[in-house]
Order: sequence, then structure tokens, then C-alpha cells
Amino acid sequence: MTERRAILSGSTFEERIGYARAVVDGDWVHVSGTTGFDYATMTISNDVVEQAEQCLRNIESALAEAGASLSDVVRVRYLLPDRADFEPCWPILRARFGDVRPAATMLVCDLADPRMKIEIETYARRPAP
Repeated sequence: MTERRAILSGSTFEERIGYARAVVDGDWVHVSGTTGFDYATMTISNDVVEQAEQCLRNIESALAEAGASLSDVVRVRYLLPDRADFEPCWPILRARFGDVRPAATMLVCDLADPRMKIEIETYARRPAP
């Protein structure tokens, strides 16, 4: 039987909305759209680059709990309310994904909270044991 389990980050949004930060389904790890909130303090920076860095830290934490890492990411989606905010994030995205080269999409859309400037969603395949 395929393993399926939820990974929770402690975000208040997970409880209020009813979702998991990530779901492990066999070899696959599906990480929900993740914003730049520091879940320990439920605070968020006003700077899009700092938010992107926090998004990646949050994603890394979920992937680690699932037995994976950013190097296992095969698909990434970037969601931003303002397309002009995307390019300033490129250097940190390249630093984390430049060698991995996942399939990627950037979408311009509203996010759930006006303080959110970027949301990142990933799919990863766990390495063989």
C-alpha cells in the first residue's frame, strides 16, 4: 500500500482552512502554496525577497520532514500579485534551483492576504532509500 501522510507546519491557516503544508504520497511530496510567513511567530516581512527566502525555508522544512530536499523538486509554481516583484527574487531562486532546474511557472494573481507578495508551490520526488 502506498504511504500517504500529511505534514503540518503549525501555520494557523492550515487549521482554519483545513489543509496540510505538504502531503507525502508514495515517492511524491506535494507542498502546498507556501507564503513568506514565519510560522513560529506568524509574522511576515514587507520585502518580497525576504518573503521568498522565508517561503523557501518553510518549503525546505516540509520537504525535510518528508525525507526530501529542494534538490528533489521537479515542479515549482510562483504566484505573485505584482509581476514586477518576480525579477528581484530571481537571484535567490537561481541559488536554490539553478542546479536542480525544475519545471517552473509564474502566475500573477491575488493572494489570500494583502501582506503576501509571493507564494511558492512545489512537487518533489523523494530519493530512493
